[in-house]
Amino acid sequence: MQEGQTSAGSLEFDIVAAGKEAILAALVALGLTIFMLGFRATDAPGGLQLATRFDWVAIGVLCVFAGRFLIALLRQKKEKSGSFLGKGKPAQKEQGTETASQISDRLKRVKRFSHLIGLAMVAAAIFLPLSPIADRYIVDTATLVVTYVMLGWGLNIVVGLAGLLDLGYVAFYAVGAYSYALISQYYGLSFWVCLPLAGLLAGTFGIILGFPVLRLRGDYLAIVTLGFGEIIRVVLINWYSLTGGPDGISGIDRPSFFGLPFARVAKDGETFHQFFGLDYSSMHRILFLYYLILIMALLTNWAVLRLRKLPIGRAWEALREDEIACRSLGINPTNTKLTAFAIGAMFGGFAGSFFATRQGFISPESFVFIESAVILAIVVLGGMGSQIGVVFASVVLIGGFEFFRDLDEFRMLAFGGAMVLIMVWRPKGLLSFREPTITMSADPPPGKDGQQSPRPVGDAA
Repeated sequence: MQEGQTSAGSLEFDIVAAGKEAILAALVALGLTIFMLGFRATDAPGGLQLATRFDWVAIGVLCVFAGRFLIALLRQKKEKSGSFLGKGKPAQKEQGTETASQISDRLKRVKRFSHLIGLAMVAAAIFLPLSPIADRYIVDTATLVVTYVMLGWGLNIVVGLAGLLDLGYVAFYAVGAYSYALISQYYGLSFWVCLPLAGLLAGTFGIILGFPVLRLRGDYLAIVTLGFGEIIRVVLINWYSLTGGPDGISGIDRPSFFGLPFARVAKDGETFHQFFGLDYSSMHRILFLYYLILIMALLTNWAVLRLRKLPIGRAWEALREDEIACRSLGINPTNTKLTAFAIGAMFGGFAGSFFATRQGFISPESFVFIESAVILAIVVLGGMGSQIGVVFASVVLIGGFEFFRDLDEFRMLAFGGAMVLIMVWRPKGLLSFREPTITMSADPPPGKDGQQSPRPVGDAA
């Protein structure tokens, strides 16, 4: 055994190489944190005073050193063992020995597990406001999380299924919000009438975006969609006569429960609490909005799952895998991209209209690029193409951001560190495995010549 190496069963770790890598990472962390954490301007009787916090710098450097050292050892273990599943024995699929029957059984287990997890999450979401820990802050945070779940599912059509990198998804979010606010303000229509109109207008803008970028791929497509999102934001800021410019639109109508407003006293007719004989509480409207976005999100999930089973859903996946092969199969990439952009934008418009009615006020500052980045991070972190993965990623990103709120100035540092750890642990997303749309039968029937021929056996859930 060489110097600087230790044995753990059949594995050998190069401590020296791991230590060099950790020291290099610690030096980089020292250079980055010495000025950001080591010095701080504080108030003093004579003015500002420069205070030092070198102990915080030392703690940060030590954490980076320890984390990088452990990551290096784990990478060595993975490289020498072939997988984390056994000691020095590669996984079956790497050897190519996994049979069709084993693949079919594994897919059935994953499908059954996904259904159970999905039902458990739906049940938890339904009964969350009724739990003892639920208060206004918890319900408001859950409403925000479910809103981003719906946005993530809409973007998952474009990025996860069709494989089109979209950095301007917030534009459709803004179109839906402003469409609802303006139609409601100028024409006096209710939320239930404005909701489908906002979705249709957002879908129209999706076609407008998709048509001129049909020949672009990869980074070029991302740059164009980013520019489209910024164009929408600049238009909202400068078209003062229509959108209110930077001042935004206030006094947006709130939705009612079948015509029953959530107010203490109604201008005409009964209110929600009067009709049901309840004492007035502001929580009635909060709970109604939570269940409203939950129903909208579940309908979005149902629609996306159904679309995946249709020919258009399979065309999206074919476009994602290989556009040239997609053309050779007779699939029109132009129509496929347009449908992906339009349907994804439509769901973004639905979520935008809910955002407008929930907030009661919207402005261009609510639809900046960082919103598109967060939604895209939800899709990528959850696992592109995975519906349940989007839910987990939304809880981690949106709910985790609220969890770290008490850390004040270190909130973004802790939040970013958590994301880095997740991507190191699961580089392909929290749920990187997704059941394929079409699978081959483990025991296919015999063909005309007496030989067995493969056949598809069902769709993904």
